[in-house]
Amino acid sequence: MITIVRKIYRNTLWGRNLINYFLRLRNRIFAEETILKWRFTRMLGYSLNLKAPKSFNEKIQWLKLNDRSPLHVQCADKFAVREYIKTKIGEKYLVPLAFSTKNAFDIVSQKLPDYPVIIKANHTSGGVKIIRDKSKIDWEALRIFFGEQLENTYDNERGKGEWQYEGIVPRLVVEKLLMDENGQIPSDFKFFCCNGKVEIIQVDMDRSEIHKRNMYDTNWNLLPFELKYSHGRNIVKPHLLKQMISLAEKLAQDFIFVRADFYCVQGNIYFGELTFHPESGFGKFKPKKWDYQIGDMLKLPI
Repeated sequence: MITIVRKIYRNTLWGRNLINYFLRLRNRIFAEETILKWRFTRMLGYSLNLKAPKSFNEKIQWLKLNDRSPLHVQCADKFAVREYIKTKIGEKYLVPLAFSTKNAFDIVSQKLPDYPVIIKANHTSGGVKIIRDKSKIDWEALRIFFGEQLENTYDNERGKGEWQYEGIVPRLVVEKLLMDENGQIPSDFKFFCCNGKVEIIQVDMDRSEIHKRNMYDTNWNLLPFELKYSHGRNIVKPHLLKQMISLAEKLAQDFIFVRADFYCVQGNIYFGELTFHPESGFGKFKPKKWDYQIGDMLKLPI
């Protein structure tokens, strides 16, 4: 019976609207810190200590509540961050932009270039579509999809506490699709920057099949822990690793913690995105001790 009820509210519009109503009501009644503590304990199995945070996840939760600036909002915006990147490290690292719009009706064949593109919402993590062949696209369905994305605000009401997305004005961003020499979408390299220095590098692979994830140190040694996903095949050390580390650290100078993502494609480096709260601070480490070992790398101003 419980399973049936869950399917109803997760898979129907009225069901999702109903649960979101109660979640928004909860947010008005309880403090943000209280909601984060409930969610943290439920997801990770230990209590959130915000007075003396020690684990990486605890420190990310502390940053959510205590480290807030307009720059966080700009850099979380997948469109506005382009200006920040241009200023900090240079325009040449930006993925070529076809156009951007606040209107889903602008997503028409005539306005898109003939080369493959990726279309994404600037304020969410899931509103992405890849266009390789315009002749095979259901344009009406695509406009409906992105119309819904523009109407959605980031899912803050579910207790993630990622406040920075709430300040973003929704728009759609159309960029050139990056592909390797085999026509495949390349892996991105995610640099965990603690107090301005790269400490850990994350590489995700096979997302469309069985998602795998490797964690490396800055010398490209595979680290003996998992973060949410199990290890995949070994990834050859990118020949532009030192340059990517240098770029990540330049971007990290303005933040206590940030994860800077880059692509290395056919001899060129491209910026991906900046993330302030990886896994929203609810990432499961195996073994658990690594939650604390990485937490030791991040120093908070408390």
